[in-house]
Amino acid sequence: MRPYFRPASFYFLALFLLLAEARSNALPSLIPTDECGTRPVVEEIKTGSRIVGGREAQLGAWPWQVSLQIYHFGIGLRYLHVCGGSLINNNSVLTAAHCITEKLKPKVWRAVIGLHHLYLHNSHTVKSRIRAIMVHSKYNKHTSENDVALFKLSKSVIYSDYIQPICLPNTSVLLTDETTCYISGWGLKYEHGSYLLQEAQIGVIPLEICNRYDWYAGSVSRNHLCAGSETGSVDSCQGDSGGPLMCYFPSDTKYYLIGITSYGIGCGRPKQPGVYVHIANYRRWIDRHVRLFNKTTTCSITVKHCVGTGSHRRLTEYSGSSQQPL
Repeated sequence: MRPYFRPASFYFLALFLLLAEARSNALPSLIPTDECGTRPVVEEIKTGSRIVGGREAQLGAWPWQVSLQIYHFGIGLRYLHVCGGSLINNNSVLTAAHCITEKLKPKVWRAVIGLHHLYLHNSHTVKSRIRAIMVHSKYNKHTSENDVALFKLSKSVIYSDYIQPICLPNTSVLLTDETTCYISGWGLKYEHGSYLLQEAQIGVIPLEICNRYDWYAGSVSRNHLCAGSETGSVDSCQGDSGGPLMCYFPSDTKYYLIGITSYGIGCGRPKQPGVYVHIANYRRWIDRHVRLFNKTTTCSITVKHCVGTGSHRRLTEYSGSSQQPL
């Protein structure tokens, strides 16, 4: 058989891509490492604070929590909460890819930060249009692999006591029984939603337990984490998608974003805890695309992977009578 030779231009292109990748990896991260993960207006929770099984959060408790909202045409000036997100620097919000569904146009979205009640905004609240959306090109709606997306805000936010970025881990962190982790969001508490931000302390469950045959039967990959309880007494639910799973490390006196709320079977079911994107596995992707965002001046980014609606339990919308247009 006659051998096939690639043209010289192929090798130059391959070399260019390798050099570009090496240069990208060598560039400094735009994710803050010092000024992040602190809660200026809240004393650190010690233990025992117990979304499903949660409680109302204190105003300013989670200053990186974001509400991602979609404008609905034809029903008045109304933005409806769709998913949560986490502020990771002054113009980037990290969330779940499945939240985007078919709504890829940035102009229909807004991010609301410094928020406690979904639709009663106060002097701490900042509303921002969206300049661009980037969905992981290998997101798989059937397996929930690579369930990661970034929103670029149309304007940089100014940090305050009520608006802060959360820290991101560079590598996998050691989580022990002593590590305190939390979830937060405006999702359902069983059948009823909440307009007030909810929080719950939650335990990270080892993958070997979560993948037992009577739990998730081996379906949870190493790109995910399980968190909740065996009895289902605490869990995230519809409307919490894209929101943070965060853990406090006393040695750093900071909170780190450990996971993104991704999927689950029902809400609060025994042996069916929430499944979260394992952030440490996506740090390079996040850094690369935040740098891309920093150079972006157009109002949209071409998304290579078309996101379907999927069947995630977390996706929902809220309506109310007191919404405020941006």
